[in-house]
Amino acid sequence: MKKIYNKLVRDRIPEIIISGGSVPNVKKLNKKDYQLELKKKFIEESKELVKSNKKTEVLNELSDIYELLISTAKQYKTELTNIRKVALKKRKNRGGFEKRLFLNYVEENKKREV
Repeated sequence: MKKIYNKLVRDRIPEIIISGGSVPNVKKLNKKDYQLELKKKFIEESKELVKSNKKTEVLNELSDIYELLISTAKQYKTELTNIRKVALKKRKNRGGFEKRLFLNYVEENKKREV
């Protein structure tokens, strides 16, 4: 029986599949496709994070996202320290998320007649 995945996987997944007695079919992605699949993987892992409830599950999903962050940074030839600098600048200008604010809506100002 064939189970279709069509997704980016960690480097050791094929050998883990083989050790379990199955046969994986994998290909190496070109740079452009790899960058796209990394971004798609962020969505997948973020959805799993949203579903997680236990601290260990949250930690596991965050570690997957962290690994994706490292790989994506390498692809775009930047360092985590650069990402941190940008994040700190954004925090200074726009704030963080510590206040737990949830924006329901904004009433737009009506344009004044001149």
